This record gives sequence, structure tokens and C-alpha cells, in this order.
Amino acid sequence: MKPFGIQVVDDATRRGVPLVELRTTSEVRYFTDSAGWIAFDDAAWMGQKLWFTVTSHGYEAPADGFGYRGVALTPQPGGTVTVKVKRLNIAERLYRQTGEGIYRDSELLGLRPARPLKGRVMGQDSVLTVVYKGKVCWFWGDTARPEYPLGQFGTAGATSPLTDNPDLGIHLTYFTDKTGFSRPMLPIDKPGPVWVSGVAVVDAGKHLVAYYSRMKSLGECVERGLALYDDATERFQPVVQWDPKLPSPLTGHPYVADGYLFGAREGSEPLPCVRVPATLAALKDHAAYELIAEPKLVLRDAATKEPVTPHVGSVFYNAYKKRWVMIVCQSLGKSSNVGEIWYADAPTAQGPWDLSVKIVTHNKYDFYNPTQHPMFDRGKYLYFEGTYVNTFSGNPETTPRYNYNQILYRLDLSDPRLTPR
Repeated sequence: MKPFGIQVVDDATRRGVPLVELRTTSEVRYFTDSAGWIAFDDAAWMGQKLWFTVTSHGYEAPADGFGYRGVALTPQPGGTVTVKVKRLNIAERLYRQTGEGIYRDSELLGLRPARPLKGRVMGQDSVLTVVYKGKVCWFWGDTARPEYPLGQFGTAGATSPLTDNPDLGIHLTYFTDKTGFSRPMLPIDKPGPVWVSGVAVVDAGKHLVAYYSRMKSLGECVERGLALYDDATERFQPVVQWDPKLPSPLTGHPYVADGYLFGAREGSEPLPCVRVPATLAALKDHAAYELIAEPKLVLRDAATKEPVTPHVGSVFYNAYKKRWVMIVCQSLGKSSNVGEIWYADAPTAQGPWDLSVKIVTHNKYDFYNPTQHPMFDRGKYLYFEGTYVNTFSGNPETTPRYNYNQILYRLDLSDPRLTPR
């Protein structure tokens, strides 16, 4: 029996919407894949009318006279139907970047060829990106595997072509071990996860570096330092260690300008308030790091003028806006603890930062550590992604396949809502 295809599309762009839930009156849940498709294959309901409640973070279906938002469909083997939803988010959700079954339903419907699981990765936490030697380098934190609940905790990595069109898809090639699973990029033969931050290219493109922390627990660091990427082994190697009781001298998503590497200080993310000469020699010298701005970021909601407490994010110069753009996660937002994403811009990277606009919302779900991908900026479009997970949300109901993975968004910088008046 051929499945019945249901595609959920954005009523404005007609693009398929990922991460839309269709739920029957018996609480059976289906989720659209990254092209917006569901392959419905329940033989018991073929040819019978069935109600689906339609919900999604930042999107909604029209309400009927009783206030119910959804559709009644009559599935037919091999048939298809289109369901339209209205986007409430300013940013547009494009697709899931990592994990299994990204286009599962599209493949089951014969709309895409089936492809093997990249890097045998089931889930990944917190991405960092940088362009190095003509490729985009990607690094993630803790990474889940198919065959056991514990994955690898030594930083995962991949590359993709700089020529990829982010509207169509990004082609990741993982660094893998002999089993084909994502391997540690910074292997340290001591206990505890190894996380990296502040990934950057210095010395005029010669060196790829990362600041690393080996953790005893979520909040306790037992080793901290700077690591250098070795092109021969395709791994990072520690080159200097600092007192783990002190914060890293630079963190976040840094950028190079005027011969300096600019980045955040722990606790002040994403504000680039620290600089250091963009050379390996300077980066190894803890005394070379200079505080250039007050490490305190205060934002206000442009609509209500209420304070917005920033969590983490990124700041990069945007050629279309001709201003510095901040994409930042809100701490303890009204809809979710760390799931609300805000936009702000300023004349300099250090500010002044003030009014901000919410561009993505989540209902009792996390979407943390968002970062822009400036290498993919295309005219008025800016691209960013973050980690979608329920860990800190208090929500015990996880989203199959999407949970603990990276989701990419596109922001149209010409949208007048981004320019408060």
C-alpha cells in the first residue's frame, strides 16, 4: 500500500514547513520532515475522514468556529494533499541540519532518493562554524549514536562546500571513525566531555584554533586551554593550558577584523567585548587579551520596551544592513526558558545595543546557542541555526527525530518589522 502524502506549506512562501505536528483525536502524532511532508500509512484509516490538529512553534493553522486549529482529511493510498499554515515567526524555518530521517517522509513518498545516515549521527548539540582553506568547518558538542544512549563527547566535526546554497541544503561530510560514526575532534585520554568554543582562523588563514574545556559536570571545568588544528591528523591538539578555575579569555563566535580576533567573555555572550592580536603566538598568551567594552549587555523589546535578558548568540557585520547584527537567545522568556530568539542591530559590534525584535518563538521547548552563518549571507537573507531540545524546558514530551538536533532558519532583513519606529 502506498502512503498518503500530506504536505504542510507556508501560506506566504509555499515552501514546505518542517516540524509541524499533526495529531489525531486518539493522540497519534505525526511530524513533517524537512520538506514539510508526512507519509501517512495507517491502513485502518485509508478512505475514512480523520481529524488532525495542526500545531507548530511559530506557525498556526486557521481556526474553525469552535476555535479548533486543524484539518479533516480523507487519506487515500498514493494520494496527496496540501495544508497551509500561517507563519507567526519573522524568521522562516528551513530544515533540520543533523540527525536521522531529515527527509524520511519525502523518501517514503518517492519524492527524494533514500540516502544513508550521515556520520551515523542521531543528535548533536551546539554548532560552531568557520571558513578554513576554502571549506566551511562545522563543530558540535555531545553527539548521539544509534546503538547506545551514550554517544561521543570529544567534539564532533564536519566540512561542507562553501558553494552550497543554504536555501536548498548543506552537504555535510563528517570526520568519522572506522565504524562510520562521528569521531572526536579533540581526543583527550581523560574523563569528561570536551567542549570547544571561539573557533577561529588566524595568522592570515594559516591556523585554525579553538578554545576548549574538559568538563567534570555541566558547570565544573577541570581543564581549559587553546587547541590547534593539525591538517595531517585532522584533529585539534592542545597547545597551551590555563587555570581551569578561571574563565576562558575568549569565547562564543568570534570574528577577525583589523588584525584582531574579537570575541565574548564568559557570562557576557554574545557581546564581543574582548580582542587579541589574530596570531597564534598572541592567542597563547593569556596577558594579550584586552577588554575593550563593558561586558554587560542590556536589550529591550522594541514593542513593549520591557527588558530582554540575553543568554548566548552571535554578532557579525552584515553587508545588506550595513550594520552589525546580533542574533541572541533570551533567558527565561515568556514562552520558553531558552527558546526565544531575538534580533538587534547596531552601528558597531560593541553597540550601543538597545531595541530588539523577537524573530522565533517556541512553546515550552528549548532552542539555544543560536549562531549566524555569515559565509552564507545572500543579499537580504541571513541564515542562523540553533539546538532544538527539551532539556531545560520542563516539557517531558520530546519531538521524534528533531529533538537534540540543529535547525536552520532564514531571516529576510528587508522585513519592516526589524526596523522599530
